[in-house]
Amino acid sequence: MSKTPEFHHTSGSQAPAPTIRNAGTRPATPHKLFVNIPVSDLQRSIDFFEALGFSFNTQFTDATATCMLVGEDAYFMLLVRDRFTGFSKRPLGDAKKETSALFSFSVNSRAEVDGIVNKAIAAGGSHVADPQDHGFMYGWSFYDLDGHHWEVFWMDPGAIQG
Repeated sequence: MSKTPEFHHTSGSQAPAPTIRNAGTRPATPHKLFVNIPVSDLQRSIDFFEALGFSFNTQFTDATATCMLVGEDAYFMLLVRDRFTGFSKRPLGDAKKETSALFSFSVNSRAEVDGIVNKAIAAGGSHVADPQDHGFMYGWSFYDLDGHHWEVFWMDPGAIQG
């Protein structure tokens, strides 16, 4: 019996699964991931994420931006709103009113999920919903100071085929 987690379609209709032509568990060509998000107060955001245990690369930090280290090849650029809007021709949305993305990152245990979310709340963030326990995966989420939605999750390594 496979230990592969099954994800269930939860909407009212049953759509067919998409066709995958390049299946795998590792990227064919590895890339570094940089996610840019707007923040209203750069120092306040740095303080918030440092309280959660994140660190920052000072080589990519100035009065308008900083580079938060998330993973081996995953980074979040926190940009003041004026700097952020310089990268897009579209109007800037309000993350406190609209959700355009969910930012998810993994941790090593259920206790670490709870610890990070509790630190986020203590540092001024807010709850999104109650923790979700799916057996092989456990997660909880929070909104940061600017309203961005963050998901923190743990997945049982034995449940992942690789």
